[in-house]
Amino acid sequence: LGRGAGLRLTMLPGGYNFALAQPQGRWQVVVCAAVETKFMLGPIAGEVAPHIAWSGLQATDLTFDLLPAGEQGEWWIDEYTATWADTPRVESYAAAQAAVDAEFAAWAAGCRRMVGQGADELSDGALAAAVDYAAYVTWSCVVAPAGHLRRPAMYMSKNAMASIWSWDNCFNALALARHSPELAWDQLMVMLDLQDPSGAVPDLVNDRFVSWSFCKPPVYGWALARLAGVPGLLTVKRLAEIYGPLCRVTEWWFRQRDDNGDGMPQYNHGNECGWDNSTVFRALPPIDAPDLAAYLVIQMEFLAQAAVRLGRLDESRAWQARSARLLQQMLDLFWRGDRFVARQSLTGEEIDCDSLLLFVPLLLGKRLPQEVSAALVARLRRPGHFITAHGLASESTSSRYYEPDGYWRGPLWGAPMVMLVEGLAAVGEVALADDLRRRFCALVAGRGLAENYDAITGAPLRDRAFTWTASAFLLLAGGPVL
Repeated sequence: LGRGAGLRLTMLPGGYNFALAQPQGRWQVVVCAAVETKFMLGPIAGEVAPHIAWSGLQATDLTFDLLPAGEQGEWWIDEYTATWADTPRVESYAAAQAAVDAEFAAWAAGCRRMVGQGADELSDGALAAAVDYAAYVTWSCVVAPAGHLRRPAMYMSKNAMASIWSWDNCFNALALARHSPELAWDQLMVMLDLQDPSGAVPDLVNDRFVSWSFCKPPVYGWALARLAGVPGLLTVKRLAEIYGPLCRVTEWWFRQRDDNGDGMPQYNHGNECGWDNSTVFRALPPIDAPDLAAYLVIQMEFLAQAAVRLGRLDESRAWQARSARLLQQMLDLFWRGDRFVARQSLTGEEIDCDSLLLFVPLLLGKRLPQEVSAALVARLRRPGHFITAHGLASESTSSRYYEPDGYWRGPLWGAPMVMLVEGLAAVGEVALADDLRRRFCALVAGRGLAENYDAITGAPLRDRAFTWTASAFLLLAGGPVL
């Protein structure tokens, strides 16, 4: 809706775009090729003035001026897919504004409650404003069920990344859990609703498109273990709903991603680990990497715990045993006394890289031998490598492969900050975890919600209103763990 101001809409030519005059001064605009959607434009007090050049097949020029009648004049735009509902969804600008204001106020209040004392500890008005902005970004990216989306879903952005990727959704679920638990659960299930019979989960989805080109790392078990701490969220009914899909996707990794048959699942592409062009993937895939093993250890342990609650005791014992075996295999294959390594699966050749990805096993916390976690922390603390004024670089700043705007070859990201802050706290490095989360929160408060940041300068990079970053910030502003 608009009030007291005009708006000009100009459609790009081509694609069979056209427009039709409708009763009561309305116009139907059909945008065929680019976005496959339709709009109804209507005046409340004023007019809709078209300019159409028609070729006989499509509009070569399609421009509309929505012109209010004076300062109080109003107009509306309705977007729809198939058939218009014959009436605009709201009657006036004032009514729409009141409804939206109330909805957002409740959402923002929930985010503030979730952050709670953490924001006060980090202390300044800029941080409080950043919490409200993170609330706005997450709220504005929730879309209603439509097409492939069977539940309300949070897109990563309303800019270039208007989709959901099948691990970003888990971070968003964590950020929603304490103020919108139903919606948090929907974020976990929205991808599992589309699970293939093989057990595979889509790489990404939006209302119009589902991609199976890649997958994403199995972080569901990690997220669910965190959600278990939210009172009333993981009911027996919900565990029963997710247990089967989670079993199937876990088995999928062992059946479909183990070409050398050694029992250690592999990544077939950098996109499958979520760190798309990480230096771990300098070698030709498939790649064995310790982060994947760590995720699966945690996921199978969660399945063991869930099976107990569901009365499946034999299954619980089997999952627990498999989790323990994979943990030991991870240490045997990847630990080199002072660091984890990744390797090319078929040749066993170790990969020359200095990626933060190799520290993700810190998520295992006390499951790791003390000497392993101590060596990892010592390596992470090396001056001039990963720790910067703003948090953790995705590639060591001393690496010959470091790039300030190299996507996963240097920039700082919110999701790894959540994982590494939690991992450090889990191995007893609470002070370091708290210091890093404060650095990241200060960065977001000062520079906004970018997709990622220059790890050294803090300059925002890529998308500038990213829910993944907003969720990471809301989680870390409240403390080191959920």
